[in-house]
Amino acid sequence: MNRSIFDPALLLISSAALAVGAMINASGDVVLCHWIWASASILMGVVLAVEVIADLLKGQIGVDLTALLSIAGALYFLQYLVAAVIAVMLASGRTLEYLSSQRAERELKRLIDRAPAFALKKDGDTLRRVSVESIMPADTIMVRMGDVIPLDGQLLALTATIDESALTGEPVPVVHHSEEMLNSGCVNAGESFALRVTRSAKDSTYAGIVRMAESAKRSRAPFMRAADRYALLWVPLTLILASGAWLISKDPLRALAVIVVSTPCPLILAAPIALLSGISRCARRGILVKDGATLETLAQTRHILLDKTGTLTTGHVSVHSVETSGDISRDDLLRLAASLAQGSSHPVSSAISTAAERAGQPLGTPSMREETPGAGISGYLDGHRIKLGTLAFVSGDGNAWSSTLLMRLDYQGLGASFITVDDALQGAILFADPLRRESATAVRNFRHFGAQSVTMITGDRLATAQSVAIAAGVDEVQADMSPEDKVKAVQKSRTQGITLMIGDGINDAPALAAADVGVAMGANGAGAASQAAGVVVLLDRLDRVAEALKIAGRSCRIARQSMLVGMGLSAVAMLVAAVGYLPPLAGAILQEIIDVGVILNALRALGAPGWLPTPALDALRLQQMASDHTDLKQVLEKLDQLSHNFRRLTPETARSELGELTDLLERQLVPHERDDESKLHPFLIAYLRGHDPLAPLSHSHREIFRLVRLLSRMSADLVKDPNVFGVDEVHDTLIRLDTLVALHFAQEEELYQSLDQR
Repeated sequence: MNRSIFDPALLLISSAALAVGAMINASGDVVLCHWIWASASILMGVVLAVEVIADLLKGQIGVDLTALLSIAGALYFLQYLVAAVIAVMLASGRTLEYLSSQRAERELKRLIDRAPAFALKKDGDTLRRVSVESIMPADTIMVRMGDVIPLDGQLLALTATIDESALTGEPVPVVHHSEEMLNSGCVNAGESFALRVTRSAKDSTYAGIVRMAESAKRSRAPFMRAADRYALLWVPLTLILASGAWLISKDPLRALAVIVVSTPCPLILAAPIALLSGISRCARRGILVKDGATLETLAQTRHILLDKTGTLTTGHVSVHSVETSGDISRDDLLRLAASLAQGSSHPVSSAISTAAERAGQPLGTPSMREETPGAGISGYLDGHRIKLGTLAFVSGDGNAWSSTLLMRLDYQGLGASFITVDDALQGAILFADPLRRESATAVRNFRHFGAQSVTMITGDRLATAQSVAIAAGVDEVQADMSPEDKVKAVQKSRTQGITLMIGDGINDAPALAAADVGVAMGANGAGAASQAAGVVVLLDRLDRVAEALKIAGRSCRIARQSMLVGMGLSAVAMLVAAVGYLPPLAGAILQEIIDVGVILNALRALGAPGWLPTPALDALRLQQMASDHTDLKQVLEKLDQLSHNFRRLTPETARSELGELTDLLERQLVPHERDDESKLHPFLIAYLRGHDPLAPLSHSHREIFRLVRLLSRMSADLVKDPNVFGVDEVHDTLIRLDTLVALHFAQEEELYQSLDQR
């Protein structure tokens, strides 16, 4: 039965019959009027009877039974107008329920309907339109402007501009470059490009998303099943009250009035509409919830476990600095390391190669290159044997310099790849996996939205893990954990309360599956998450998990509120009808008002939770602010490196590098901060509460200006007289400036994150 046509048609017929009957009744033809009202009522009665019988055949007592009894009773007692009004009430309720459900699942339906059925397959110089199921990995397809990418694949063009808003909610198109991986479900916002398929249709990212969306549409949460059970109890209670009212008053119309106002629509409609609305609201925010049961469990979360790499951190390794222990310069060490690392798929190797490319280092081609997974790379370059990797791989136990460096790495939460030349330890490439800028805010919100504990579980060393944990604000750290250990940690947490596990959806799949609710970060985890996780955060942002907790809690509260208030009003109406103060006709109208009110209240779950501010900044402004910080990254890295190494440099090198640094600070950092103070801050104040909310940042600006000026004077004085003051004074000033700038940038990024509601 096509409800999109049938229910509105039923409403149109019953409404027309009520109106036409009223006009005929006014003209004096009472008999014809009654026939018209009775016909519409009988039509509705037949529909209800079919549905009740279908429920009985399934072994269920249909809750539509009271509605059928109310129509039958009205006709039996010749209350034709009451029967017609009940028919209109039921038809409008059915139509409103259908339209509300359609609106509630609109975002899910949008995801499903976007799934491409065909693709342009490239065979030599020709293109053929074929079904996506027939395309296999290694095939080449063309994606035209405006087309949805049908399958996951590797970009063969130089660049491609991709609109990812349908999946992630990110409104600004993203430019991808040759050989980058593209996810299915995104839209080509630029020129046509060729794509080498890497996954079949059933294994693609978007197929996993569609499977989860379809599951969400079909699901029935425990809360909804409980509502069905309560509705079944409502039927005998209604019949008992109606029978009692009839027996005591000897007036059958009282029994009819009780049955008319007893329809358990608030009970059977409130929960599914509210929960489905919550799921749809999540989908609109780039959070795909598998089903209603998952949403309900999210609302009850008490313990959160999360992975470190790619969850609390960005998962994108970058070179932090180059440390040298011998006569080879930092530039040469980076060149040697990148020459060996090029071609390796390891994230650290990719980061080293990228750093050398940015520095303009010419790379050599090593001979006899050999890569040992999990350890390092060796080869010959310029007649020397070069090794890059772990300390144990390149130099065994190391020396005093490497021991001191390892201690520093633990202090700073960094990693390192060591370099030897002809078996002599020459230095190390230090790398970092930076904390997501929203991690600390997300962890705070986890607690605010019901979590009693937040624990990080990771395979990393304890010292490194603790640095990240402290920065993010988690309660507990469990380090050096294997995948099996993570599963055991999740199982132990579940004995203490509802447990949420957050990971990447692929590497953490066993732990996600073991939790009450598993959350996979990023669209890439959608395929695995459709089996292992109940939630996929399509936009790779940790704060969206906190938002999911808030939406889930709000949706469940609205469902309970709608159900309890609606049934409470119906119960009061039944009692009033039982004592004779509510006739059947008025009862039918009142019940319609209650039903409409309950459904409209349940639809509130589609709206934004109250804690979410109105989107304050547009995407381009946010992107520009983030880009400004990225442009200053090299300046901050140079400041950090010099502040840590200044004491170890020769006087000549120290003066030279200090001069270069102060020049960079004066030309790039200071103008940036002055622009923030004079242009950006006045703009942002309009979106912030309180008197002068940016005063702390302005104070930081003034202190940065003072310290940069002080360093510039010191640099100039050292050029005039190298012995004018000691190294300690310069070093202390560098440390103070480095610490202040790092804290200031972190505060700014957290502020920007709070204003980013894309």
